[in-house]
Amino acid sequence: MIQAIDLSKSYGEQLLFEHLTFTVPLRSRIALIARNGTGKSTLMNILAGVDTPDSGEVVRRNDITVGYLPQMPDIDPSLSVMEAACRHDASKAHIVCRYEEALASGDEKAISETSHMMDDSGSWGFESRIKEILSRLKLDDTAKSVSVLSGGELKRLALAMLLVQEPDVMLLDEPTNHLDLDMVEWLEEYLCKCGKTIFMVTHDRYFLDRVATDIYEIEAGALHTYKGSYGDFVERRAERHAQQESQRRSAMNIYRREAEWMRRMPQARGHKSRHRQEEFYRTRDKAFAVATERQVEMIEVSSRLGTKIFEAHDLSLRYGDKVLLDGYNYTFTRGEKMGIIGRNGTGKSTFLKLLTGAIAPDRGSVDLGESLRIGYYRQEGMSFDDGARVIDIVTDIAEHLTLADGSTLSASQLLTRFLFPPERQYDMVAKLSGGERRRLYLLTILMGGPNFLILDEPTNDLDILTLGILEEYLESFAGCLIVVSHDRFFMDKTVDHLLVFEGNGKLRLFEGCYTDYRNKSLEEEERRQNDNNRKPAPKPQNTEKAARPRRLTYAEKRELEELDSEIPALTERKREIEEKLSSPAPDDDVAALSVEYQTVSQSLDEKEMRWLELSEI
Repeated sequence: MIQAIDLSKSYGEQLLFEHLTFTVPLRSRIALIARNGTGKSTLMNILAGVDTPDSGEVVRRNDITVGYLPQMPDIDPSLSVMEAACRHDASKAHIVCRYEEALASGDEKAISETSHMMDDSGSWGFESRIKEILSRLKLDDTAKSVSVLSGGELKRLALAMLLVQEPDVMLLDEPTNHLDLDMVEWLEEYLCKCGKTIFMVTHDRYFLDRVATDIYEIEAGALHTYKGSYGDFVERRAERHAQQESQRRSAMNIYRREAEWMRRMPQARGHKSRHRQEEFYRTRDKAFAVATERQVEMIEVSSRLGTKIFEAHDLSLRYGDKVLLDGYNYTFTRGEKMGIIGRNGTGKSTFLKLLTGAIAPDRGSVDLGESLRIGYYRQEGMSFDDGARVIDIVTDIAEHLTLADGSTLSASQLLTRFLFPPERQYDMVAKLSGGERRRLYLLTILMGGPNFLILDEPTNDLDILTLGILEEYLESFAGCLIVVSHDRFFMDKTVDHLLVFEGNGKLRLFEGCYTDYRNKSLEEEERRQNDNNRKPAPKPQNTEKAARPRRLTYAEKRELEELDSEIPALTERKREIEEKLSSPAPDDDVAALSVEYQTVSQSLDEKEMRWLELSEI
């Protein structure tokens, strides 16, 4: 369908990629993985014909249509949602829009006239498909002007426009950004069944695992291809890195031996073998090659967290007739890691602003602990000056930073840890990619030494490899954590219980990760269908869930902590009763002691058994 031949692209002195050659076969679903700043979006623009390479070419099959979903869609603001959605078919679009206007006006004559036009042009199926897709993407107000849509709504509208168009090849740059979890799961199913050729960039690993048939990775300027899902990619990538490291060590041993030979002067009337010299230099390159690209090194600044975290008392909030919160009460405890989920518009981001004091509730209060230091990573928080240098962003916060282990790092060293090498630290912020801006923003948040992290959609635009490092950091983070994210893999790795926004101010606490919640929801839906004498929906198998070992829920962690204190106390009481019963003349009632002994022993046996069960998990 598409063939990329020897593509190279640079911006100034920064080389994004060089000599890339690959194909996009018919009905393949390919995911591109690479670090932020290595040109993923630029490559997508080149494949779509929006940008041109410095060298090389893109060859398309003559009879194909290509649809492109960019990271930052540009849609005519003068159009309505319906006009934009069906814009690719101008004749039908005009008729459908006239029919929608007639319906909105209630003019029976106009409705009759446009209905006949719909019949004559065969536009009924076209309209129903548009409405279904817009409804799935929560764009129900089809008369709404594009000019008043939020960034997330614009991205969803651009996705709807592409799906309505039904091109032969879909180029998707971060298609799951700004979609809630229900939308993501619907999109997964749609793309798997549509039979189209797909080339995409996404950080959503569950999405990758379900949708992708092939994964292309750009690492250290080279392209590596993998057949299979994301799980297959992770396994085979690790094998490739191990093989590379083995080859590098072997080349190093040969290099040491050949270096000694190269240092020796040739004997009289002799000369060194030219072939052997050339082979020496090739071996040297292999020996000193970097096996894998550098990874982000997270920083941890010491910040003590007191006993009191914060308490929410009777929080209530409305926007007009819309209820976001209605009498919410909660007390956060040490080490708590909460995920927040819910459909778009149910108030998740507003809830975070309320907790951090950015907005005030209609009723109720938030009581903060004195030692609380909040790090708030906002969706819209990257307000960097495009004319500032990267290093200036960091030095404006601190020239040097003392970490939790007592070591001190300069601003330049901090940036190097976050994959901004010295030669890029003096670039203007305007030259950074979306993912690099996110990475820089994350560094500025962590520099404040937060002991309570609030992350609102932290996975948007971050590459998969950086997300893995962030997940490891959050798993061992000693403070409290709240995460709002549509990335199911990220939620499963970082939180142990959920706050579910169900709409109309209704909130529900669920003990467990997102996959546990999803499976529970499917079971409840299946029971409802059985009760209504309908065929139960098949429960989708989640390969990641099967592969992921079960972890303690938040409630189980608390139970284990309580058992750690209860078991020693029961053991001590059992010993005291035994001593009294074995004494020649016990002071207490022997019958009462015997009954208590049986009760304590039984309780101790049960708690020890439960402790063993939880400890094994």
